[in-house]
Amino acid sequence: MNFRLATMDDLPQLKKVYKKIIENMNKNNIYIWDEIYPCELFRDDIENNCLYVLTENNEIASAFVLCDSNVGSDSVQWESKHDEALYMSRFGVNVDYLKRGVGKRMINLATELARDKGVKYLRLFVADINEPATNFYIKNGFQKVEGVYNEIFDDGFVLRGFGFEIKTSTNED
Repeated sequence: MNFRLATMDDLPQLKKVYKKIIENMNKNNIYIWDEIYPCELFRDDIENNCLYVLTENNEIASAFVLCDSNVGSDSVQWESKHDEALYMSRFGVNVDYLKRGVGKRMINLATELARDKGVKYLRLFVADINEPATNFYIKNGFQKVEGVYNEIFDDGFVLRGFGFEIKTSTNED
């Protein structure tokens, strides 16, 4: 498998992969992504060099965004508010690659990237209704932190997000 930054050539395939992910989530009553989010943000993510993909035989197996901020970051109580962190978002695994260890591999790659960039934490938010994702992150070493980020949409819908973090290194500075 090949891990790399996404390019504009990946955009059509990314959208197809995420459309199937969204269909699978909806089938499991997890209605948090749609035809707009996350797909309409991928172009900017690629232009900003923060969207990573894992491919096998030119097929996208998984992707995530890694950036240095998140709008909800002040809403929860991170272990150390002052240490540098990177935030992972829009993480998805191609439905054809589920149950093959791809998710765990991507978490490890994201953690390595964060460590290589010199930050102490990898952080993310999970919608409260997304129990499979919550369980996945906990199983892979993330700690849930206190607090909730409430994202309020134009139609009044509120998406509650829980914060999770993992140290990028076991060494204490």
